[in-house]
Amino acid sequence: MRVAVVVVTWNALGLTRRCLNSIRDQQLPAGTQMQLVVVDNGSQDGTAAALRDEPDVLLVALPDNRGFGGGVNAALAATSSDVVVLLSGSFVPAGPTGPALVGHDGRRWARSSEDGVRLVNSTGNEVTRSGNGRDRDWLRPAGTVSAAAEVFGFNGGCAALSRAALDDVGGFTEPLFMYYEDTELSWRLRRRGWDVRHVPDAVTVHDHAASSGTASAFFLDHNERNRILVCLMHAPWAVTLRAAVRSAVRVAVGPQRRRRARALLAALARAPWALQQRRAVDRTATVPRAVPAALLVPDGASS
Repeated sequence: MRVAVVVVTWNALGLTRRCLNSIRDQQLPAGTQMQLVVVDNGSQDGTAAALRDEPDVLLVALPDNRGFGGGVNAALAATSSDVVVLLSGSFVPAGPTGPALVGHDGRRWARSSEDGVRLVNSTGNEVTRSGNGRDRDWLRPAGTVSAAAEVFGFNGGCAALSRAALDDVGGFTEPLFMYYEDTELSWRLRRRGWDVRHVPDAVTVHDHAASSGTASAFFLDHNERNRILVCLMHAPWAVTLRAAVRSAVRVAVGPQRRRRARALLAALARAPWALQQRRAVDRTATVPRAVPAALLVPDGASS
């Protein structure tokens, strides 16, 4: 079996090298041929020059930053493996590669390590009934995570995807740029009858949002905008309405109202494009929307 391990990076040479070195240390199953692929999204820190002479790395150097989805799509065009393993440069595999993540994120993770408790970043992506995408088992102690193998979607930072599935539905939707692109692709996979599974024995250490930061305007704006766009593209109308109302309420009475208003306006400006995508997905879908929608979870604490 041919496996392409794809690392998309932008101005994170140190993190990328840590990730690559850890991948090289993995023990592969017999008969597995692994290809390391690094997509550099136009970094200015010398990443491309530093990795160009690595003999075991296929470097795809892009002239500009095309986001996570654009970077992965560039790797897909450059490879022909049976399986595509996605890793962001802030992931360091600590076991077989799969969507079970343990990591650290600023002070929250530091406190957990001081207590000697490892906290979970994700066992896959959930979507709530108001269209909110989130990590399943977020910040739960390792060993207490969900036993359910089936999960709505994969976490794009660490996942093994069938090339046949990707060829069937197409790659990532690049206009989303970053965040929710894995949830959007998960909707398309499920509308074509593909499954997404959590692998409990696959453990990866993750520096959560190491490159963008969870408090940055970039992170918050793209999450807010893309949540609504992905709802428009895929979710039942009741879910989309709840997502829009939630955003409108936050603009009216929540914190950071000006920033949230900009994100909402950005989503509304792209709504015609999102509805066009919705119609395109519906034309090729083999599974009714209600089937993946049945996997949506209540808002509140992660399951």
